[in-house]
Amino acid sequence: MMLRMLPFLSLLLAPGLAAAQICEGTGLKPSPDGRVLGHFPYGDVSRDELVEAPEGFALGQRCMIRRDMLPDLQRLMAAAAGDPAVMGSLRGLSCHRAIIRQGNVFCREQPGDASSRAISVAPPGHSEHTTGYAIDFAVRPSPNCPDAEACMAATPAFRWLMANGPKYGFELSFPAANKQRVKWEPWHWRWVGASATAPGAARARFIFAKARAAFPANPAVADPVKVTVSAQPPIPAAPPAPEPRKGKRKRK
Repeated sequence: MMLRMLPFLSLLLAPGLAAAQICEGTGLKPSPDGRVLGHFPYGDVSRDELVEAPEGFALGQRCMIRRDMLPDLQRLMAAAAGDPAVMGSLRGLSCHRAIIRQGNVFCREQPGDASSRAISVAPPGHSEHTTGYAIDFAVRPSPNCPDAEACMAATPAFRWLMANGPKYGFELSFPAANKQRVKWEPWHWRWVGASATAPGAARARFIFAKARAAFPANPAVADPVKVTVSAQPPIPAAPPAPEPRKGKRKRK
């Protein structure tokens, strides 16, 4: 048992080790940008930075999230609860997942090799869930659609999230037809703050900077770009040409 845990312990000590041996000795080598099977590396958040999501949000087990994200999540839940267009309530199917737990999810018995598994679940050390800023949403009552399935995109709750999620700092990490080699996940949203100056937003945006630049979310939280135009001093007019000096006439 201890031997099977060693790969995950190494990931805890160095989360960026994308070439760690996981899942029965399969070596995963990172691409030049650090991704493993399409997923960027993320370190695990410290436990003292996690808080429990609002009461009634989690499905089944506890939902732990970054403290910075809590105010926006509360505002999103209140807005969704007050809008009949949602046709249900937004709940948390999965929130923070530690690297060891992510390894259990990734390596659990299912058909296909690591490459095929990575289309729908990130390898340990490379999941947005380890940051504490990602949530898998679900809807209750269930709209005749299993949790974490693409059919969620046909629900009123998803349409509400598409229209309103960015207002509360949430963006869809893996939109349809993304080029990150990750399947479309209408349930998976990450928090980056509704504005760059929101408490904690700078840190979240730094963590997701590579992913947001290379594979933009859709919908995404807008990042206003400040264009600073330096004032150029006026070009002085050319001085007038001096008049030719009149020479003295020579005496004959």
